[in-house]
Amino acid sequence: MRLRAIRHTLAVSLLLSCSAANGQIAPATAIPDWLAAIPARNWAVDATAKELEALHHRDSYLRYRIHIVDAKGDRVRDIIESRDGTVARLILRDGRPLTAEEDAAERKRLDNMLDNPVAFAKHAKGNDSGKKIADDLMRLMPDAMIYNYVPGQPQTGARPGTTEVVIDYEPNPNFHPPSTTAEALTGLKGRAWIDADSKVIVRMEGNVFKGVNFGWGMLAHIYPGGRLVLEQGDAGNGRWIFTHFTQRISIRALMVKTLNISSDVDSSDFQTIPAMSYQDAIRILLNTPLPAK
Repeated sequence: MRLRAIRHTLAVSLLLSCSAANGQIAPATAIPDWLAAIPARNWAVDATAKELEALHHRDSYLRYRIHIVDAKGDRVRDIIESRDGTVARLILRDGRPLTAEEDAAERKRLDNMLDNPVAFAKHAKGNDSGKKIADDLMRLMPDAMIYNYVPGQPQTGARPGTTEVVIDYEPNPNFHPPSTTAEALTGLKGRAWIDADSKVIVRMEGNVFKGVNFGWGMLAHIYPGGRLVLEQGDAGNGRWIFTHFTQRISIRALMVKTLNISSDVDSSDFQTIPAMSYQDAIRILLNTPLPAK
C-alpha cells in the first residue's frame, strides 16, 4: 500500500469515527422519547448512505475554492468538477497573488493536460482509487462500530432552527476487518453530529485513541493521539460537501520514516455548474482572471 493510500484511508476512517469534543462530558440528561425509540445504529446506516451519495455526487457538479495550509505552504485553488474528474488551478500562494513565473508554470501544467488526455486519465484514475477506498470503508461503518446516543444531545448550534442527533461509537469487538485498509477502523472511537432532517453528518471532532497497524506494522503504523475536525455544509440543491477539515496525525511508513501530518483545508464560494468535459473545465479556469488577493 502506498503512503498516499494509507493517509487517505486514515482520513476517511476518521471522517466516520471521531471522539467527543475536547474530551468534555455531556450532562447526564434523558434522551428524548422520540429519539430513544429509534436504534442509534439506524442513524449511522442513514448517514453512511448520505455520505456515499456525497462521495459520488452523480449528476451534480460544483465550482468552488479550496484553501490548504500544510507542510507545503498556504495555497488557494480554483476547483471545477467535470464529467471526467476534478480539475484545479492554483490562484494564490502564501496569501498573495501568484508571480508571473508561478502563473506561467501553472498554465503550462494545465495546457499539458489539454494536450495529453492520457496524463489526465492517470490523474483521474488516482482520484477514483481514493474514492474506492472511501466507498469500501463507509460501507463497513454500520457493522464496524457500536453506537449509543450521547446524554443531553449537545448541539453544535451551527445551523439555527435545526436539530442534530448526536451519537457516540466505538469499535465493535465482533467486527473482523476484511482488508488491510479496514484495520484503521479498529483504533477509532467517536462522536458524530447528524442533521435530523437530512441524515447528513454536519460536524465531527475526534482522535485516534490507540495505535493502528497496517500489515502488522510492516506497511505503516498510525500513532495514537491524532486529531481531526470536520464540518460539512449544503453547497446548493441538496449537495453536501466538506467546508472545513483539520488533520493532525503521525504515521511511521514502511518501518523507517515517521511523518507528522498537519493540514487545514477549507472550501468556500460554491457554485452549481452544468456538466462539462475536463477540457472545457480547464479552459474556463485558464480564462478566469487571477484574484488580487
